[in-house]
Order: sequence, then C-alpha cells, then structure tokens
Amino acid sequence: MNITRRTFLGASAAAVGAAVIPGRRAEAREPKAPDDPYGALVDISLCVGCRKCEMACNQVNELPEPDRPFDDLTVLDQKRRPDERAFTVVNRYWTGRRDERNELLPTFVKVQCMHCQDPACASACIVGALKKQENGAVHYDVSRCIGCRYCMVACPFQIPAYEYHDPLTPRVRKCTFCFERISREGGVPGCAAVCPVEAITFGKRADLLTLARKKIQENPGLYQDRIYGEHEVGGTSWLYLSREPFENLAFQDLPSRPMPHLTETIQHSLFSYLWAPLTLFGLLTGAMAAFNRRQMGRTPEKKEPGEEVTS
Repeated sequence: MNITRRTFLGASAAAVGAAVIPGRRAEAREPKAPDDPYGALVDISLCVGCRKCEMACNQVNELPEPDRPFDDLTVLDQKRRPDERAFTVVNRYWTGRRDERNELLPTFVKVQCMHCQDPACASACIVGALKKQENGAVHYDVSRCIGCRYCMVACPFQIPAYEYHDPLTPRVRKCTFCFERISREGGVPGCAAVCPVEAITFGKRADLLTLARKKIQENPGLYQDRIYGEHEVGGTSWLYLSREPFENLAFQDLPSRPMPHLTETIQHSLFSYLWAPLTLFGLLTGAMAAFNRRQMGRTPEKKEPGEEVTS
C-alpha cells in the first residue's frame, strides 16, 4: 500500500519536529544589507511613457527583440510584467487626474527587479546563485543555479522569470541593475542613462533618499509624502516618488521587515544542533519506509490466477 498524503505530511512534521530540541534559543539573524550601495530614484511625475528605458535594457542585456517595436505605444493599453524576454516594462494608469483643459492625464510606472537590500530571493536560493552585492545589485550567477525556482516563490514583487522554453540550459531572468556597468567607475544603468526626461536618477542610495526628501519638502503639493522602497521589506535599491497614491499605481503594501527574517529564524531553529537537511531527509525516508512495511504486513496475500478469493 502506498503512503497517503496525510501520512506523508505527518511523517514530515515528525522528522522536522525531531530536529527542534527545546532549551536552546535560535541564533539572532544578522542584517545582510550593504552599508553604502548604489540605487536608482524614479520620479513618476516626470515619466512620459516613451519606453526608451525598455529599449536600452533590451540592448544592454542583449535580449530578444520584442514582438512589437519600442516606439509602438499601443502596448501600454495592457498591463505587463517583466519576464525572461523583458527585464523592465512601463505601464500606464488612469487615476482620474486631469489637466487645465479637464482632459484625463496618464501616469506611467517603470517596473523591474527592486534589488532589495535584504533580498528574499537570495535567502531562498539553496545554492547561492543569487547574492546581494556591495554595489546594490542582486546578482545572479547562472553557473550555480539548479533551476529550483525557489527565488520565484520567495520574491514579494513577483519578478524573477524562468526560461521554460529552454529545456537544456534554462535560466532565471531578471533586471541585472547593469551589474557590469556600475561595477566600473562612473558606470550607469542603461535605463537611467537613456531617459530623455531624467525621470531616473542613479547614485548612492543614501544620497537618493536625501534628494527625494528634499523634493517632497520643496513641492508638498506635487508629491506624496512617501518614498516607496525606503522601508518596504527592509528597503530596496530602487526608490520611487509619486504625485499619486502608490496604491493607485499597483504598488504593493508590504511590511518594513525584511522578508527573509522570519524564514531564516526558523531555519536557525531547525538546524541549531547541526541537523543537516540530509539528516532530516534520512529521518523522513526511514519513517516512510517503516510505515510502508507495516502497511504491507497487513495486506492479504496475493492469490494465484484462477484461485477463488474468499471474503
């Protein structure tokens, strides 16, 4: 008799429970954010939705050509998400804002990996393929990736994409923060360099926060009194200013606590006595085998073909 799902979950819980020995506190988790990373500040009030940032990202990262050219603004009629073919996209929102002629005005929002200060994707990666770098980028090392896609589940912004169409050498794909460009002195991400209205400012994160606060203070009627990304999930390298409430522009309402804090605290509790994952797997396998042997012992003997079966 095969083990049931209920029994499997029960055995899993027992194996995990055996690893938690009371009387010892979990190790305190240390913050993993770099001290002085780079960042990018997006002033949504300046963005005109030209999609030049999409084009620059495509060229810098040598991505496939889009189905429709970058000067085709009809793509803005539908909401899009970054994927394995496009690391950044611009979406258009109608919030009811009008100009002096009473005509509706659009608001445009650039979307890409937020490059969290303490990234959940890196915490979830069991092989270290994703790491937060000192320059601010959450860098992906394809040579380490095993395709488990835990990063996709962990990301609070639902950004990492997977190359499902490539069965031989699939990769997890997302904005690179132009890691190689900013690693060189004076380098700037492609999207920030190309923006014709300078809606994207690149620099040290601390300086960008100072700039954003100054803009808010000097123009209280223009901006919301909030910098998105300053505190969300422990802070992000990409920061946003907006004249519209962020919830009207599909920005998620997220806690300020870093997402890995809870999960890694649990991990420290489970492995505080050096219970390696292989040991837990062995315990679980043993429990399943014992259960199966017990169930097989209760199963009626198999009858030969043609032999009468009595009830």
